[in-house]
Amino acid sequence: MADKFDWSTTGEEAVQEFASLITGKTILITGVASGSLGGAAALALAKAQPKLIILHARSEDKIAPIAKEVQGEGVPTKNVVMDLASLASVRKAAETVISWSDVKIDVIINCAGVMATPYGKTEDGFEQQFGINHLSHFLFTNLLLKAGKVANGGRIVNVSSGAHMILGKGIRWDDINFSDGAKYDKYESYGQSKTANVLYSVALADKLKSNTILSFSLTPGIINTNLGRHQSEDDIATLMKHVQNAFKGTPTNLEYRTLSQGISTQIVAAFSPLIADENGGYLVDCQIRPAAPYASSLENANRLWTLSEDMVGENFSF
Repeated sequence: MADKFDWSTTGEEAVQEFASLITGKTILITGVASGSLGGAAALALAKAQPKLIILHARSEDKIAPIAKEVQGEGVPTKNVVMDLASLASVRKAAETVISWSDVKIDVIINCAGVMATPYGKTEDGFEQQFGINHLSHFLFTNLLLKAGKVANGGRIVNVSSGAHMILGKGIRWDDINFSDGAKYDKYESYGQSKTANVLYSVALADKLKSNTILSFSLTPGIINTNLGRHQSEDDIATLMKHVQNAFKGTPTNLEYRTLSQGISTQIVAAFSPLIADENGGYLVDCQIRPAAPYASSLENANRLWTLSEDMVGENFSF
């Protein structure tokens, strides 16, 4: 990829580069709110005049300010209110989108999530970080795919994290729910859910080849957003020590990025034609980079797919 895309690239610069590919597209983004990666991505993409931006959040109140700004750029919006801690809510939201007969989605950016939360369960009894960060997006996206709502040649982007490499060791196949909290570690749980995001993209890339639908995952880098609202200053200091130790001796830039810099990699993943041959790849600082081996394995990806189908109670064949 062009050398000009790197750690410092802003979302606005990425949008400008791919403006001709964004114009006229229909884009769905989960997790939009003021100060969020999803909200910032929607505002940046609106500058390139997509046909429609579909905005998701837990409430209309969270969507409203983002929708107003996007509409201010002359771009229509549609709202999807969905509680990612409830599979029933996910199904209802998917039904709503599927009912829009005049809408065909070109790009899905799964950006919503939680981080390092105290132990809790979703409405359906799953550990909440795994349930919200992975299972809900797995179900929502697959329901849209099953209904043919994603255009051939489209893309699905799953926002993961570098935490998948340093917090935990992948998927806890025999104890995803941390023994109902008895063995819970909030950072290991976050790492597991972010590993799942990478594996989901690996699986989608393999299963959707006949539809020429591409899928990528990425880390947005280290950013101050409302995602870290459950962390104390001591928590953040401990997490940064983990990060620094994991990447000691590597050229990785561990400085905080701005929100604008944080959205650049997902925009590259969603629109760059230069990464098309790297379907299923993982991006760091706007470049394809290796993910952890356990997150890159097609065998693990297929194993997680089957397990996720069992958890949501529905099989998906593409």
